[in-house]
Amino acid sequence: MAKKQRSGNEVFSDQSGIKKTNVMKDDFGFDVPVELVPLPSGGIVYPQGSPLSGQEAIEVRAMTAREEDILTSKALIKKGTVITHLIKSCLIDKDIDVKNMLSGDRNALMVGLRVTGYGAGYTCEIDCPLCDHRSKQTFDLAELPVKKLNIKPVSTGENLFSFELPYTKKTVEFRFLTGKDEEEIMITSERKKKSGFTGSNIVTTRLLYSIVSVDGITDKSKVSGFIRNMPARDSLALRKHMDEHEPGVDMKSWMDCPSCYEQSEVRLPLGATFFWPDSE
Repeated sequence: MAKKQRSGNEVFSDQSGIKKTNVMKDDFGFDVPVELVPLPSGGIVYPQGSPLSGQEAIEVRAMTAREEDILTSKALIKKGTVITHLIKSCLIDKDIDVKNMLSGDRNALMVGLRVTGYGAGYTCEIDCPLCDHRSKQTFDLAELPVKKLNIKPVSTGENLFSFELPYTKKTVEFRFLTGKDEEEIMITSERKKKSGFTGSNIVTTRLLYSIVSVDGITDKSKVSGFIRNMPARDSLALRKHMDEHEPGVDMKSWMDCPSCYEQSEVRLPLGATFFWPDSE
């Protein structure tokens, strides 16, 4: 069965017009490839003076055994900073603040590093959403659509956007999460698990990091109170708006189930096998 094609601004591998370069040869005459990876944000949200400001793509060096050490570091895994260290290690421009990059831009770099380091073929076990049968599937990472930033920030060079809630008619200003935000959310979640907390408050937690103001009110305690008591229809509308417009790589693809023989759309898992493909 031919797989359905997903629509998108472009696929991840489409880098027409982007020149590729190589770093200097080492003593063994081996070239470590350097690739230009497109940034879904287009650099619009980074302040003037930042090396990311206005940049549509940035250079990364292909992964080496040194980066595999980073991926297996128990200390970095425990701290939740593996991805930050991995990206930082491979960036050509060391002045880039990796932690404060948008999560979508960081994900694009992760996919770019995976494709450059191990190839575009990604084989993993995944559950069929229709019959729950688990099977091994292979996806082409180079064909994943890149979702570019298509809404204007409150001001150029700032990660800040405006949205009017449909029910309360309040205007909220929000920001897209960064790598630093994601790390803090993960650490907080792990601490709660260790302390015996079994509930889930992921929706409000992420909104607390995203929403900056409500009708011009920026007091954190007041904004927090509004978020926790926001009508469900407003919360859903805001989260849908943010999800639709957040720049990044669309990690959804299609699978053919060998059990029910149906084709379904699935989200590609970013587990250990993402950076540790099976040896061929």
